[in-house]
Amino acid sequence: MIRARSLTALLACAALPLGACTTDAGAPPAVGSVSAAQEVITAEPTRAKNVILFIGDGMGISTITAARIYAGQKRGETGEENLLSFEKFENVALVKTYNTDAQVPDSAGTATAMHSGQKTKIGVLGVGPGVSRGDCASGLANPLPLLGEEVKQRGLALGIVSTARITHATPASVYSRSPDRGWEADNAIPADERGKGCKDIATQLIEADWDLALGGGLGPFFGSEKGGWREDAGADLTAAWSARTGGTYVTDKEALAAAPMDKPVLGLFSTSHMTYEAEKDGTKGASEPTLTDMTAQAIARLRNDPEGYYLMVESGRIDHGHHAGKAGFALEETVEFARAIEYAIDNTDPAETLIMVTADHSHVFTIAGYPRRGNDILGLVVPPAGEISNSEEPRPATDGKPYTTLGYANGPGAIANLAERPVPETGVNAQQQSAIPLRSETHAGEDVALYASGPGAQKARGVIEQNVIYDIIRSAFGWE
Repeated sequence: MIRARSLTALLACAALPLGACTTDAGAPPAVGSVSAAQEVITAEPTRAKNVILFIGDGMGISTITAARIYAGQKRGETGEENLLSFEKFENVALVKTYNTDAQVPDSAGTATAMHSGQKTKIGVLGVGPGVSRGDCASGLANPLPLLGEEVKQRGLALGIVSTARITHATPASVYSRSPDRGWEADNAIPADERGKGCKDIATQLIEADWDLALGGGLGPFFGSEKGGWREDAGADLTAAWSARTGGTYVTDKEALAAAPMDKPVLGLFSTSHMTYEAEKDGTKGASEPTLTDMTAQAIARLRNDPEGYYLMVESGRIDHGHHAGKAGFALEETVEFARAIEYAIDNTDPAETLIMVTADHSHVFTIAGYPRRGNDILGLVVPPAGEISNSEEPRPATDGKPYTTLGYANGPGAIANLAERPVPETGVNAQQQSAIPLRSETHAGEDVALYASGPGAQKARGVIEQNVIYDIIRSAFGWE
């Protein structure tokens, strides 16, 4: 009797006579009953040539659910039955996001966990938990490995894409080490910490080895004469980078499309973060590539490397929409994020490319109020007909006023005097009401999801620590 050691072996056993095969759960064959040559041996799992990690900044489970409904409703559907592109992946895990010193994390600590393999403190990049935030010497004394460095050392191509500033926490975690995520430009480093050996994040990007970096944030690379923020008014870090690498610096989507395919490319498409999808009007943000555009350019360029590539793609403005208390902004960003992922799915080989989709953290964002099936996800709560009420009108709260399905536990939409609560606004541009008044809505601490497809995706299962994502990537490349 041949014993099946895996699903692969089990499938092989299906061709054998009934009773000729047992699974791992069955009793092993008696000694001498089968030769080693007869055993079904499990094949080595296929290694990934390429890995793409998509990070939806702030894209918690409630954001995914609301975006799923929103995307469906934009097509005229009820929405609840819809699936975003990445929700079709078969391998899913829950990811614990806490930082070593914070129950509710920030993007620097969480992104560092994914790109170094170790959790660390809130607000620091590429340095271990022994660091004192804002202290250069302790930052230099506590370096962590960077996935971006190892990718290049092993001969692969490296790409970084974000709709936030390219020096912002999540993209910076690929290539930089800093005891403070805020040190994006030289003038952001406090005077008493300068000259101790720590470089600002923009300088680190310019000096790092990579093949493609696309996003917002020209400010940290230039002085005031060119619309930037650096201390030297005439500073231009991109010129030094181009001279060193022979690469092309671009500032709009047309120039990106025209840039040589066989040279590195740096694209900075806005002074700070790129334009919200919800605010693009044909003029504002018209010259900027979309996240899908940047993803397409990255894949087209990086795939030319025969050794393969690692690509990190961040939808950075999901997070910013939530911080502003504007759910519609966050959902528009999430829908574009899902579109970029769909492009990657359709334009890569699933046999050689591991695609993972996750978030660095969630937000205090809720879907509530018993709205009926198909109710406008950005609208007021209208209850199910014949269940709670037969009314077609929005359901009133105890103050007699209606309320929205989407809301926040805290943030700028709080009403100081609840007795004077206005009828809430609705739609993409509305600011949702919140319970606790804060100038900026905060992150939340619950687990986020990890979706995976391709070689190595089977390791995305169960409940995992966030730094395990780094291990999954290295294992998929065969670097264990």
